[in-house]
Amino acid sequence: MGGFARAKEDRPTPPEVYNWKVYTSALVISMGVLAYGYDSAFIGTTITQKSFKRDFGLDKMTKKEQADVSGNLTSIYSAGGFFGALFMFFSLELLGRRMTVIISDVIFIFGAILCTVPTHQLGLIYAGRLFTGLGVGGIAAVSPIYIAEISPPAIRGRLTGFFESFYQTGAVIGFWINYGIVHNVDTTDSNAWRIPMAVQLIPAGLLALMIPILKESPTWLLKKGRDDEAFAVYSYIRNLPANHPYIQEDVDHIKTELAKERAAVTGTQTPTFRQFLKGAAKESCMKGMRNRFALVFIMFMWQGWSGAAAINYYSPTIFTSIGLTDVTLWTGVYGIIKAVGSIIFFTWFIDAFGRKWPWIISSLCCAFCQYYLAGYIAIGKPTAGEVMSPSTVSGGKAATAMIMIFGATWSFGANGLPWIISAEIFPSSLRSISGPFAGMSVWLWTFIVTKALPYMYTSMGYGVYVFFATCLVAASIYAFFFIHETKGLRMDQMDELFGFERAHPDLLADVKHGDAESENEKQVNVDVSRKEVA
Repeated sequence: MGGFARAKEDRPTPPEVYNWKVYTSALVISMGVLAYGYDSAFIGTTITQKSFKRDFGLDKMTKKEQADVSGNLTSIYSAGGFFGALFMFFSLELLGRRMTVIISDVIFIFGAILCTVPTHQLGLIYAGRLFTGLGVGGIAAVSPIYIAEISPPAIRGRLTGFFESFYQTGAVIGFWINYGIVHNVDTTDSNAWRIPMAVQLIPAGLLALMIPILKESPTWLLKKGRDDEAFAVYSYIRNLPANHPYIQEDVDHIKTELAKERAAVTGTQTPTFRQFLKGAAKESCMKGMRNRFALVFIMFMWQGWSGAAAINYYSPTIFTSIGLTDVTLWTGVYGIIKAVGSIIFFTWFIDAFGRKWPWIISSLCCAFCQYYLAGYIAIGKPTAGEVMSPSTVSGGKAATAMIMIFGATWSFGANGLPWIISAEIFPSSLRSISGPFAGMSVWLWTFIVTKALPYMYTSMGYGVYVFFATCLVAASIYAFFFIHETKGLRMDQMDELFGFERAHPDLLADVKHGDAESENEKQVNVDVSRKEVA
């Protein structure tokens, strides 16, 4: 990975820090996100297979009853994701990040098995969808914050970006597996639905096999007073001796941050977690925190109201209107463009370009694409299954290009950036809350938009795209004024960026005074350590 892709280092960093261990840890935990992306893509086609309808009695239902089953399978999965994120708060705080990954993966595997083994029991499919939702909800809550906590600041965006890259990759895999089954497997054979259900077990199983590679988050260990274990983990993931000054500085930064947070919230540096939560709920202590929770909620709102779901909904109609016969194939191409765009940006460019301006540029480009689509639909009036007249086919080709451009530019904007920003802006003491809060936010907005979209199409027509494009313009304005640039900053520097320290100068005075008194002692220790290492 070239140096051009890194943010400016927060301090001189030994080259050993950018090693395979930290990359491997981020990739391993992102394996669970692969299952998240796959689950979001495969179910729609799978439950429409003739064999699924026959095996579970849908072929004997009315169209309304079939629609209800389809909606219920989607809703119960979304509900599972929401509550999975909520319940993992307790695990994140009490058991740690690593154990939360294990619990979430076990729940997901159990749900995937329930989805795969039934013969005629629709109730087992419902139960399986609920448990897979609970599992991915937990994985989505823990993965970004775990990666952010182990990452060197200069490559934190790249490593946290694996979350979005794996999500998009999982979605593409889900689509193409269904595509292959539709074109190569007898849809009256039960394997046509059982194979896609069983594939869920592959990424979850790989994650389970690679769990031994994952170490506990050193931030969580320091929070629990397990300093020796934290030094050992830092030594492993930084590829440096435990007494190296770089590791000592990391530990000092985190411990100072924890002390400041606890002193500001409770007046003591050694509160229980219950005391901390009680203190954090006070009006005076929410200054500098409330804005961060609001930012996360609003970022995921902009993500939901970006129009990506509307593009997915209407793109087959546009593809048909210009004479593309294999509409499913072109839908898959659109998915590949999104996945490749995410991988390229989050692997090579996010730590160079940051968070703020990619969001703004992406939103404006996507808005332009949707304004064009609105105009094309209003004038050309494409109809599903009908090829348009030659005079308007050229406009349809341009509309198809706009859909592909939307996918490419959407990939580096609000599609993945909310996960990265929400993982890095919160103080150590609140990440057990902020991770689940981010997960709950995305599931909530996904549910709202999914439910609203059919009614919007019925009442608004092409105006749906005008609405979403305008939302994207508003999102870019919001990003300009309210999204801070966080690339290259240490996690402990976020309090100053978001105003927490300015809001609590008196409460933090004792901690800062203590820091000043011990600064000379720390400097002596660091100098001695550097001589020993040399």
